[in-house]
Amino acid sequence: MQNKKVVLIAEDEATLRGAIKDELTREGISVIEAKNGEEGLRIALSEHPDLIMIDILMPKMDGLAMLKKLREDPWGKNVDFIILTNVSDFDEISRAMKVSEVKDHESFEYLIKSDVKIEDVVEKVKKKLGI
Repeated sequence: MQNKKVVLIAEDEATLRGAIKDELTREGISVIEAKNGEEGLRIALSEHPDLIMIDILMPKMDGLAMLKKLREDPWGKNVDFIILTNVSDFDEISRAMKVSEVKDHESFEYLIKSDVKIEDVVEKVKKKLGI
């Protein structure tokens, strides 16, 4: 299936990463996993997924550093992403918007883990992917 959408999940919490992967796979979406920002960046730049889900607090390289490095790459400059994190601080959200270089607020997805269900995350992913 060549038109199958691919999502990279850069998340250090294995249980959450696995749960999201299971739900997305059930929806027919391919999932690539990364345990930290460094691994996520390497995979993103080599695999070019359709969408990247990024946690902010991760080992080796945090999610915003990963996103900043992605935005330095010609392909990564335009890749769609969703931030899924426990960080709910307004200053951190503002910093995320700046680093991600979003053009408008509608395209910016910043989800607080404690405020969303897995089903909501899946719906956001499908919307971003246009499916």
